[in-house]
Amino acid sequence: MDHDRRPLPQTRGGVGEDSATATRSGLAVAVACFAEAWEQASSPPDLAAYLPEVPGLRSVCLIELIKVDLTYRWRPGGHRKRLTEYVDEFPELRAMPLPPDLLYEEFHCLRRTGVTAEPAHDCRAIRSGWRTGDYRSTLIVRPRAVDALGSFDVGDQIDDFDLLLDLGSGAFARVFLARQRSMERLVALKISQDHGTEPQTLAQLDHQYIVRVFDKRLLADRDLKLMYMEYVPGGTLLGVLRRVVETPAGRRSGRMLLDELDSVLGEKGVRPHESGVRADLTGLSWPETVAWLGRRLAEALDYSTHHGVLHRDIKPANVLMTADGVPKLADFNISFSNHIAGASPAAYFGGSLAYMSPEQLEACHPQLPGRAEDLDGRSDIYALGVMLWELLTGRRPFDDETAAGDSATSLERMLAQRRRGIGRASLAGLPPDCPATLRRVLLTCLAPRPQDRWSSSAELTQQLQLCLDPRARTLVDPPLGSLRERLALRPVPIATTAVVVGQLLAAAYIFGHNVTLLNAHLPADAKPAFAIMTVIAAIVVPAVFGGLILYACRSVITVPWGVRKGKRFDAAVLEKSRSDTLACGDRIALITLTGWLAALVVLGGTIVVVADLPTELLANIFATHVVTGMIGATWPFFLVTFHVVRWYYPALLMYGTTTPTDAEQLRRLARRATQILVLTALIPPVGAAVGTAFLDPDDLHLIIGSIIWLSICGACTFVLSFGLYRTLTADLAALGRVVSTGLPHRGRSSAPGAGAA
Repeated sequence: MDHDRRPLPQTRGGVGEDSATATRSGLAVAVACFAEAWEQASSPPDLAAYLPEVPGLRSVCLIELIKVDLTYRWRPGGHRKRLTEYVDEFPELRAMPLPPDLLYEEFHCLRRTGVTAEPAHDCRAIRSGWRTGDYRSTLIVRPRAVDALGSFDVGDQIDDFDLLLDLGSGAFARVFLARQRSMERLVALKISQDHGTEPQTLAQLDHQYIVRVFDKRLLADRDLKLMYMEYVPGGTLLGVLRRVVETPAGRRSGRMLLDELDSVLGEKGVRPHESGVRADLTGLSWPETVAWLGRRLAEALDYSTHHGVLHRDIKPANVLMTADGVPKLADFNISFSNHIAGASPAAYFGGSLAYMSPEQLEACHPQLPGRAEDLDGRSDIYALGVMLWELLTGRRPFDDETAAGDSATSLERMLAQRRRGIGRASLAGLPPDCPATLRRVLLTCLAPRPQDRWSSSAELTQQLQLCLDPRARTLVDPPLGSLRERLALRPVPIATTAVVVGQLLAAAYIFGHNVTLLNAHLPADAKPAFAIMTVIAAIVVPAVFGGLILYACRSVITVPWGVRKGKRFDAAVLEKSRSDTLACGDRIALITLTGWLAALVVLGGTIVVVADLPTELLANIFATHVVTGMIGATWPFFLVTFHVVRWYYPALLMYGTTTPTDAEQLRRLARRATQILVLTALIPPVGAAVGTAFLDPDDLHLIIGSIIWLSICGACTFVLSFGLYRTLTADLAALGRVVSTGLPHRGRSSAPGAGAA
């Protein structure tokens, strides 16, 4: 659709459908802000403060805000007000046609509170100061539907359902615990006005963390629809949030969550049963509990996103809790599905302002260019981040003042706060036991720009799972200012040091053994040629094979360097970098051994050419050279691998989404580490046996020092390697638990263990 971008007052569209969409968005913002102000204020808020400046939009908003004001004022104990008083307060109403739906609203407010209403008399009184004529209604909800919603009560029968318990109500819907007579089962029955595509949307979704909808029925004579779904008895996350606010930070835990659920269940006569899920929650700290809940909701969002459904209204009231504490995402009333014919993002645009992303708030603002069509799954990620932050701290990350200023101004203030990011005061509100990983995950969710957030809910799911593994999260997010944190994406210093030290130790052994024997047996005229070749080999071989090491491990160097500079890489590059990182130690060992064997070819060939030494001596020298190569190859393996697994690979997990291949690579590395450890243990005894083979007593006397040195250094190397090996395998297991988090986009029936959390 082409959009007219000519500047028009208080709208972002041009004509026709774009202008109407802008007006609806502005109207929705004004109504939402005013209703929220009523909910939070102890006295009636100033209606005039929520009216926009532009006359056209102002007149439409005025009628709707009066309806909202009437609804709240005519509650029991409210500050009642009649339409004639609104006419006196807003003289502009006299120039407008008399809206019949406004008269209808006041009439039913009077009837509901028992006040005798005389429509003809009231109409004449208002008409005396109000212009008559045609009026185009701005009704958002048909009065007949609103009135019908209020007529239902516990004990009533409606269609196939017996209403057993009032579970709650919203602006345009009521929810009851009901018994479906035909199926003889308990269901949650949502009664709402007949608009929107929530049943069609939810019918596409079959996931263990999304409330399952069974079907819908229509009551055409009352403009209502009945949507019946699985009954989730544990209340909502809003009730949990209230318990969080009432509980001191030091006493919050997974046990507190279960206590709140048990309280809700007790009120409904439901007795909770012990389960593995409850046992797990009991042992979690509060930040871990928040991550546990968030991980499941993120998985639900990932599933819905892959089915073309955006939620758009993530908030505590829209998360239901099972008796075990498992969250289930509900209320897709304003979600958008690209698989429903005739649906468009603008048609189902909305949400709760306090949880909206900056781009969703911008789409609400009639003067800004953002559009509902531009929103994607990252907007839901932002809303989930706001909700999890509020659950973690008891406060939202932004101090929104919804009761001050008109709607457009309030919206601009909210936008400005979110675009500035999380302030120091909000950061200071994080609990002391909040893991650095959870802090990083939530801050990424709340990044002002969508491109700076997690790219998908799948990525967020894995990050929240990481928060639940103490060892793995410590690897990924080391303490600030620590050596590990400073060297997290800098593999070159450690790897270079390990390789150089390993080759120096190997060189020390070969000089103590082979060079000593050659000095004793080489003819004097052959020594200069051998010395020259030794110098050449010492220069060329390290240079060539060092270059090969750099080439083989190039992505291990270039990708982290780019990440530190703020460069972005696609998933394939990040996956290759992770794979190369885990193979780094193996490649260095293989190239190093190859280098020593190349040196053996050069130096061994020189010895054969320039001197006629006994075969037994040559066999001893050549075999010792191979053992030396093994020393040079195995010594750096554990240091390099330990470094990249503990300090380097975890940092890469902060970027991109892992796959089952990553988990398999970690398992293979653990097996290779075991094999290298065995080889490290065998080198000293094998080296001693090889180093003394075929030598006469005089030669043994010459090299006995090198054999002793090999045994001592070999034993020390094995002890060091074994210590690194134990830590390494534990780290690999922890990382494997994180990266193996699978996210198959499938329903309950095909998901193993779907009933578990």
